[in-house]
Amino acid sequence: MSEQVDGRRARGERRRQAILEATLRVIERDGVAGVSHRSVAREAGVPTTSTTYYFASLDDLLIATLTWSADLLARDSADLAVWMIESPNSGVEELTRRIVDLVGVHRGRTMAEYELYLLAARRPELRPAARRWIDLIVEAMRPYFPDAVAVRAVLAAVDGLLIQGLIADEPPSVADLEPVVSYLVSGTSPATPPARDNG
Repeated sequence: MSEQVDGRRARGERRRQAILEATLRVIERDGVAGVSHRSVAREAGVPTTSTTYYFASLDDLLIATLTWSADLLARDSADLAVWMIESPNSGVEELTRRIVDLVGVHRGRTMAEYELYLLAARRPELRPAARRWIDLIVEAMRPYFPDAVAVRAVLAAVDGLLIQGLIADEPPSVADLEPVVSYLVSGTSPATPPARDNG
């Protein structure tokens, strides 16, 4: 019986994630204004009743999508922090490459995430999820960069680079941004990496 329950739970979690991914695709294509239970269900290939089952209101759906995106970004940031400590030069290059990819190859997805993120300026109910984005990244990087002020300053600068890249006629290249990124991270003080749990 427990296996059946676990199987249902896993299927439910997969469907919920598919709905969140579909929501970002709808925002990428049509903007936040294009998000409805029907449009997201169609994009996800599920019945509309599925979206309303997991997310009773559109605010619930938008908050969950923003929170899910923040969680992914925080995990990615922690991995990048380790890379920057273990190999600072290639870490700067990797951070630069990721910024370039976000405003180039993955431009649509980045625009969707920023549109959702900035919606919190007008919609107070979204603000806790938007602030979570920042707090999670700072927390993920804290073991590696204990100076939280420096981390927040770098994050603010990276936000600026991403927005500038999104509105540029041509996306920047690694060569364009690497000197800027190197300058930004030069003020941070990496800590000794914590021991990895192999258990």
